[in-house]
Amino acid sequence: MSGPVLKADAHLRRADGQEGERQVVDVAVGVLLQPDGRFLLTSRPPGKVYAGYWEFPGGKLEAGESVEQALARELHEELGIDLAPAGVQRWREQMVDYPHALVRLHFCKVMAWRGELQMREGQRFVWERLPVQAQPVLPGAVPVLDWLAEEVGQPRRML
Repeated sequence: MSGPVLKADAHLRRADGQEGERQVVDVAVGVLLQPDGRFLLTSRPPGKVYAGYWEFPGGKLEAGESVEQALARELHEELGIDLAPAGVQRWREQMVDYPHALVRLHFCKVMAWRGELQMREGQRFVWERLPVQAQPVLPGAVPVLDWLAEEVGQPRRML
C-alpha cells in the first residue's frame, strides 16, 4: 500500500541544489514487534544524515536484492540478529522526499528473530509503546506510528 509522498523538512534546500527529478532509493525497514506490543526504535548513528533521530532499523536494497533479503542483511549488519523467514511480513510502503534523497520505504513487520540486539554502528535502541517518548523521530518513521495506532484503536500518536 502506498500513500502520498511525504515531504520531509521541505523548508530545507535539497543537498544537491537541483530541482529536477531524482532517482528513487529503495529502503527495507523492519518494524520489530514484541508480543506485548512494544516496538524497536534505533537512533541514527553519528556521521549519518539525521544523526540522533529515532527510526525503525533497515537500509538500502542492493542490486538484485528483494526487500526481505535486504532487510535480513541490514538487520544482521546493524543489530546482529537473524530473521526467521516466517516471522517477516511485508506491510506498507511510503515515499519520502528528504532534502538529501527521495526514498521508497518498504516497511515489514518482524515478529520473529534470533539473537540478542547488538548496536554495531554505535546507535542506541529503545523498546517503545505509543505514545513514543524517544525524540526526535525521523520524518519517515512518523506514518508508522499512526498506522500502529490505527491497528490498536489508539488515538493518533503524539510527538
